[in-house]
Amino acid sequence: MKTPRVTVTVAAAQIIQQLQDRYGDLMFHQSGGCCDGSQPMCFEKGDFKVGSSDVCLGEIAHCEFWMSRDQFEYWKHTQLTIDVVPGRGSSFSLEIPLGVRFLTQSRLFSAEEAQNLSDLKFTD
Repeated sequence: MKTPRVTVTVAAAQIIQQLQDRYGDLMFHQSGGCCDGSQPMCFEKGDFKVGSSDVCLGEIAHCEFWMSRDQFEYWKHTQLTIDVVPGRGSSFSLEIPLGVRFLTQSRLFSAEEAQNLSDLKFTD
């Protein structure tokens, strides 16, 4: 089994499910931020246009998780975990009306994990 580049906590997965029930298919984009505490943005699938400079790290709760290739250079040695915390972020992300915001946490891959990473997906 491949090591996922991005994972999701149970609490965040529950919020994602609420949003999927309301909006349908979703996607995430890590827009800005290069360290723990950065806020990924959640959109209805197709509302955020990914471009040739974006890369998909994988899926969380059946949602693609994208970021720019330049930003990926900062994060490529880490596994990202998407969590949720109370409070309001400064964005147009779909979870904001629920009084919570998604939060990115990271940890370095072990040497073994780094040898078995999941594949990246690029825009067509």
